[in-house]
Amino acid sequence: MLKSPLYGVLGTALVAGAVLIPGSSAQAVESPDISVTNAKAHLDQFQSIATSNGGNRYTGRPGYLASANWVKSKLDAAGYTTVLQSFSTSAGTSYNVIAEWPHGDANHVVMAGSHLDSVSSGPGINDNGTGSAGVLETALAYAASGQVAKNRLRFGFWGAEELGLLGSKYYVNNLPAADRDKIELYLNFDMIGSPNPGYFVYNDNPAGNGARDDLTSYFTSKSIQTEYVDVQGRSDHAAFRSLGIATAGTFSGAEGTKTSAQATKWGGTAGQAYDPCYHRSCDNINNLNLTSLDRQIDAIGHMIWNYAQKEYGDPEPPTGDNLIKNPGFESGAVNWTGTTGVITNSSSKPARTGTYKAWLQGNGRSSTENIGQSVAIPAAATAASLSFWIRIDTTETTSSTVYDTVKVQVVDGSTTTTLATYSNLNKSTSYVQKTLNVLAYKGKTVTVKFLGQEDSSLQTSFVIDDVALIGG
Repeated sequence: MLKSPLYGVLGTALVAGAVLIPGSSAQAVESPDISVTNAKAHLDQFQSIATSNGGNRYTGRPGYLASANWVKSKLDAAGYTTVLQSFSTSAGTSYNVIAEWPHGDANHVVMAGSHLDSVSSGPGINDNGTGSAGVLETALAYAASGQVAKNRLRFGFWGAEELGLLGSKYYVNNLPAADRDKIELYLNFDMIGSPNPGYFVYNDNPAGNGARDDLTSYFTSKSIQTEYVDVQGRSDHAAFRSLGIATAGTFSGAEGTKTSAQATKWGGTAGQAYDPCYHRSCDNINNLNLTSLDRQIDAIGHMIWNYAQKEYGDPEPPTGDNLIKNPGFESGAVNWTGTTGVITNSSSKPARTGTYKAWLQGNGRSSTENIGQSVAIPAAATAASLSFWIRIDTTETTSSTVYDTVKVQVVDGSTTTTLATYSNLNKSTSYVQKTLNVLAYKGKTVTVKFLGQEDSSLQTSFVIDDVALIGG
């Protein structure tokens, strides 16, 4: 966390009393238990990197780049689309790691971040290995969860925060205005495992932003009292807030002193700093409170799971002709290619309209099936959306494990991009409409493809009807 002359009083004057606000503006989704064991393993890796690189992970030094490359490799392996964004600083080249889950509506972006760099004097395990480990583990857990995001999820690991929030400022300032406008919320996590912890929630609540209150309500539901804190321009949310983007976050305290009242409700030691090793060489793997880390990473998970599904409202649908031919399959397999027999008028599964539909899987054995159609999206299109209706019937009984899937893909030359994945966990006894943004492919002829995959037992049927691709 960036040093600020204001922060000497953040432990007292700038902290409000505990505020417990019920209710949530996000769609209710069961909150996950993010693994503190895995997060601790990430911190062990940061410590190892620092130990092998002069004792720190400071911008412009080998320990920082090693940290960035390691985080990127974990996210790459989990299926994220990642970028290592370089920028110049007075200490040398630094890097942001930007990771995007390639599913969900790209017009509504929910973003979480943390700074990845340490100060030069130590390995920076609490400041801010803890925030980075928490955000990383939440991203990895989401990728493995089988959740289907309504909104686009993006994660940022910022470089050169300790030099003046340089990485987050560089990222935001280099986003086109249209892309900045798509970010609905930025969540920041900077120091969440302080050894003498507090439970602070950023007091950022611009009009229309209920994220601060949702965080408070989450902690209240776990019988944890919180206090609001005004972090002002001290951490990476500042660049987002300055542009009017809604922000929120949590914080377990730095060099401020814990009061007697705080020790009564949170435990720990009154009269001592929340983190006595703040910006010192002793901010190492032993400078942690794992209970605080555990509670706060679960709060990160709660926010990501819920805001991934939050209803932000859809833009006006594009107008124009349907570019998909034989969209309701009523002419059988005409204009469609793929696995023989998928397009059917079998009465075993009803069509949404007419009598034909595409019935992928439902075999109860290990198999793969697909259908697809080549589509030319006009270069002059200002909006383009792919929509379809899907019904998912399954005999799988699990509520947590993905066994069978259907992927919605766009094949552009030799590149295949999965826009969305649905599974046995998304079962529905009636048709549900899905809409995906495909404007990125304007001016191209691509193949829209539905790819079903089933494991060796217990069937899942993915029945698709009334496909449309409207570009106007």
